[in-house]
Amino acid sequence: MRAFYFDNIPGDQRLPHDSGNPVSDDILKSIGLLHWHIPTNQQNQIDTFAEERNCKNIDTITITKQGLGDLYEAKLKIFYEEHMHEDEEIRYILEGSGFFDVREHPTDSWIRCELDAGDLLLVPAGIYHRFTLDEKNMIKALRLFKYEPEWAPVLNRGDLTDVNPYRVDYLKSIAVSN
Repeated sequence: MRAFYFDNIPGDQRLPHDSGNPVSDDILKSIGLLHWHIPTNQQNQIDTFAEERNCKNIDTITITKQGLGDLYEAKLKIFYEEHMHEDEEIRYILEGSGFFDVREHPTDSWIRCELDAGDLLLVPAGIYHRFTLDEKNMIKALRLFKYEPEWAPVLNRGDLTDVNPYRVDYLKSIAVSN
């Protein structure tokens, strides 16, 4: 995985938008974002990881233009809306590539994480983020869940969302007060 500050230049979200300013692992850890690279021929390590994180369910998601048909553009827009979850979002990339953007707190800068096959990303509950494919328009990933598989975004609505207990807990976990 490669991380860098998003350039904020308008245009296709699937472009790299690389500002040229890399983001260190220390910065990623400071906002609770964790990542590993596990070659896809060593997927048995994912089972061990899932057990350590108490993940009870794993499913596979494939996002392609062909697979989603007429819903493709609408789905990408939904994934790209700034949101958070009330549970960790854990993804292991099997094929293809894409970008997870996360909000750095307290700067509110976007950090873009470029993911490829073998990358495992843990996005903590309560962090604002968004997702998009890259120009290859294809990703296949394992989704790891502690409970039943679901994707329930809480859209960022400013002060209304900032009082969500999962958001408050996240900010406490990174030692930031509202």
